[in-house]
Amino acid sequence: MKKLKLTMAQALLKFLDNQYVEFDGKEYKFIKGIFGIFGHGNVLGIAEALENMKDLSLKFYQGHNEQGMVHAATAYAKQKNRLEIFACTSSIGPGALNMVTAAATATVNKIPVLLLPGDIFASRQPDPVLQQLEMPNNYKMVANDAFKSVSKYWDRIERPEQLMSAVINAMRVLTDPVETGAVTLALPQDVQGEVYEYTYDFFRKRVWIIERRTPNYESLKKAANLISNKKKPLIIAGGGVHYSFAYDELKEFAETFNIPIGFTQAGKGALVWDHPLNMGGIGTTGTLAANKLAKEADLIIAIGTRLMDFTTASKTQFQNKNVEFLNINISRFDGIKLDSTLLLSDAKLALKELKKELEKREYKSGYTQKYISSLKNKWNEEVNKLYSLNSKKGIVQTRALGLINELFNENDIIVGAAGSLPGDLHKLWRCKGIKTYHLEYGFSCMGYEVAGTYGVKLAEPKKEIWTMISDGSYIMLHSELVSSIQEGKKINIIMFDNGGFQSINSLQKGHGSEKGFGNELRYRNSKTDKLDGEYMKIDFAKNAESYGAKAFYVDTIEKLEDALKKARESEISTLIHIKIIPGTQSSGYETFWRVGIAHHSQNPKVIEKQKDHDEYLQKYAKDY
Repeated sequence: MKKLKLTMAQALLKFLDNQYVEFDGKEYKFIKGIFGIFGHGNVLGIAEALENMKDLSLKFYQGHNEQGMVHAATAYAKQKNRLEIFACTSSIGPGALNMVTAAATATVNKIPVLLLPGDIFASRQPDPVLQQLEMPNNYKMVANDAFKSVSKYWDRIERPEQLMSAVINAMRVLTDPVETGAVTLALPQDVQGEVYEYTYDFFRKRVWIIERRTPNYESLKKAANLISNKKKPLIIAGGGVHYSFAYDELKEFAETFNIPIGFTQAGKGALVWDHPLNMGGIGTTGTLAANKLAKEADLIIAIGTRLMDFTTASKTQFQNKNVEFLNINISRFDGIKLDSTLLLSDAKLALKELKKELEKREYKSGYTQKYISSLKNKWNEEVNKLYSLNSKKGIVQTRALGLINELFNENDIIVGAAGSLPGDLHKLWRCKGIKTYHLEYGFSCMGYEVAGTYGVKLAEPKKEIWTMISDGSYIMLHSELVSSIQEGKKINIIMFDNGGFQSINSLQKGHGSEKGFGNELRYRNSKTDKLDGEYMKIDFAKNAESYGAKAFYVDTIEKLEDALKKARESEISTLIHIKIIPGTQSSGYETFWRVGIAHHSQNPKVIEKQKDHDEYLQKYAKDY
């Protein structure tokens, strides 16, 4: 059998370069390229192979923060509906550990990303090396073991021949829509350079078929029976609608049976905002229209969603005593949540077959068009009001969003993740095009925004990509702005300077805190010795300009409109620094979020809020 002598790192890259996936008969090259930051642990192994192997098509992108580059890789894969991905390589120790947070973000959101952290010497002869974690009770436990809790597959390759089984298992998980997430292959730095004679067959082109799971006929009948006996069904559309490309099927199913739709953060953007049955976001950050329907519904049809607490308002959202749940999902783990009737199936196929079954029965929901329209119209009026709010004190956050939304077209893509903005966007943002709403809200990871925008730009190079980010998140992580400038991949950062972490500040105030505590960017007050002095004055526009971006500072709506137009015309990355009145985000609409609230406090308002909180739970929360 013909063999090829390569280092383990060379063999790894050669293998990855020849992996493909097939979905609906179309073939995609799976590994787009590699993000990396080099140090000892990967610079003389993977870096050497990337530099000197002449037959590789894998493109290398320099990262500027390990967490940031993994967020970019995650965003790319999410925007590509998990059909193309990136690998990410780091040095050992802190370089590797910087990727852990982003690995968890990918895993929670079920997005495939391949992590290749450098590791200590397998031979142990130079131990302890620089940045090595030594545990006296377990010498094999090092920094990379931290990835075990956030990876869907983890392996350490301690001999070059172990690569063969490791990468096959890595691909098994990365291409499995149910099991996918972060995959970690820890690579000892000495083994990366060791030579092995691999068979040529190992490097052959492999095409991993991503199958659509067809619904079982008995389960399909059971689902149809359940729907047929209900008058007030409500669809909750999740991210699975996107990954299944079930846009037309969702629309046709809802229209045929007159069933309104509420969207999770991951599902939003699967239907344009002005469709008559699109009731907007649902749950804790949902619209009045969707949440009212959720309270009245006698059936929830959940499609491709994890049913997290924001979607279910901590299991208080569904208040009809006769409510039942039908869950269309390819994951049995997610599909049985809330004691659901499970239709284990791909969303696109399930909706097609369910439509046929229900048409045979001539099913229609009990809603009148007048009722659904009245809820939607009332909500549209509320959005219009919030979008037009003005204040002599400055720019209201919802007013800024309204202008931005008005000026954006059907191809503009927005990216977000954390703070008060995801709540406003989930409720208020009007999606004019399909797949134009990219929110990471499974982990709501601060720092995803700028890096994620860069990743989406790599996935959608011909479109304008805009991130909505607060000053708090921007300060935490914006390193991949440099990457976008370095690569000539223009991104647009709309930075809402609202004086700190206003989402959590509002949560505090809403549960008894007098002024909020420790969540705003304020100077320390010399009189009180607390962080309750004046707001810090940070020039974010100058910060962005120092990297080479084009930047604008705006403190009026008129300036914002001008800046948005100039940002669009710019050929380089931009940042718009908007001075926002703190605390001017939207509030909740007939919803709830269960939080850990103190049952004892020297502040009587905290106890008062605790009683209200617990009474609501006792009245509406269900045990599933």
